[in-house]
Amino acid sequence: MFKNKWFWIVLAVVVGVGAFGTWWIRRAKAQAQVNYVTSKVDRGRITAKVTATGTLSAIVTVQVGSQVSGRVAALYADWNSQVKKGALVAKIDPALFQASVAQARANLVAAEGNLAKAKAQAIDADRQYKRNVTLAERKLIAQADLDTSQATADAAKAGVDAAAGAVEQAKAQLSSAEVNLAYTDIISPTDGTVISRNVDVGQTVAASLQAPTLFLIAEDLRKMQVDTSVAEADIGKLKPEMKATFNVDAYPNERFAGTVRQIRNSPQTVQNVVTYDAVIDVPNTDLKLKPGMTANCTFVWAEQDNALRVPNAAMRFQPPGGPPTSGRPGSPAAGAAPAQGRGAGAQGPAGARTDPTRKAVWVLRDGKPQRVVFRAGVTDGSFTEVAEGELSEGDLVITDMTGGSSAAQQAAFPRRMF
Repeated sequence: MFKNKWFWIVLAVVVGVGAFGTWWIRRAKAQAQVNYVTSKVDRGRITAKVTATGTLSAIVTVQVGSQVSGRVAALYADWNSQVKKGALVAKIDPALFQASVAQARANLVAAEGNLAKAKAQAIDADRQYKRNVTLAERKLIAQADLDTSQATADAAKAGVDAAAGAVEQAKAQLSSAEVNLAYTDIISPTDGTVISRNVDVGQTVAASLQAPTLFLIAEDLRKMQVDTSVAEADIGKLKPEMKATFNVDAYPNERFAGTVRQIRNSPQTVQNVVTYDAVIDVPNTDLKLKPGMTANCTFVWAEQDNALRVPNAAMRFQPPGGPPTSGRPGSPAAGAAPAQGRGAGAQGPAGARTDPTRKAVWVLRDGKPQRVVFRAGVTDGSFTEVAEGELSEGDLVITDMTGGSSAAQQAAFPRRMF
């Protein structure tokens, strides 16, 4: 009985030690095993794009205001109304302005009467002066009487000029009153569509400081524009006559096309972010697009068909123990630039700092990683063109690595390549 008990104890210890040893050996092998996540270098289309958001608007939008103050007596246009140039769209109550015209006209009549009176007085004074000249030559009146009649005649002539000036003033006042009366008719300055009405009948508008806006009229909604906010880092890639596409939330599955008409030089700074307005001309023959819609725009500034391309994830891969993404002093292999770091494009210490097109990736050849430097071309954010370098179609580039201990991972990469 005692011997059987020890037998089972020894057997259990042997089995436990064997199991632990097996687990330890497998763990050690797993720690030494390094697995690479790779992607193939292939050929395909690369389209370099710039994206921006913008707002749709009519090419010409006119604010229709009132130059006189008063109560809105009538409205002849409403939202979405089609109006013609010269059409009456609103009416300001003209009663006060009609009274001003009547008063100005009466003032003109009075001024003209004063002018006629002044002319008659001037004629009479001139006749009296001439009679006194004849009498003075005969020594029948004193010289003082002659001088007085001459002064009276001159004053009468000046009175005529003053009365004539008063007539002109009255005419000007009448003209001003008539113009103000005409301004009570709010006229459309262009053909177009009313996209905004800001007043109602009975509302009083005050034009003492600035002309209030009554209507907003879009000249032609079949021709629209998009004002986009393009970041300063991307504005150099755009140029006039460049094609652009965009979509709007109202039609998420439809793409609209346009052409860049103008890149405005005026910067717009919001929270220290500088953007520029790239204006896109857009046809809107079916009137689907409406002013104020938000457009998500795409500008294609470079394209390459059948380009040899490498995934950008491979350029971001950083081997364990490699240089930081900012680079460090050292002696890289001949013609090589340091590897890219995860999450950031590395600019290495040697030529890469002076040539931003020089990039590096790790290629798996014969089961071992090898660092390859190439000159990058067009990129679309996911793939980059291999413009020059020792990369071929079908090469396996490393994008990540799993398994193995830290020491095993570092040992998998030749130190002389950093």
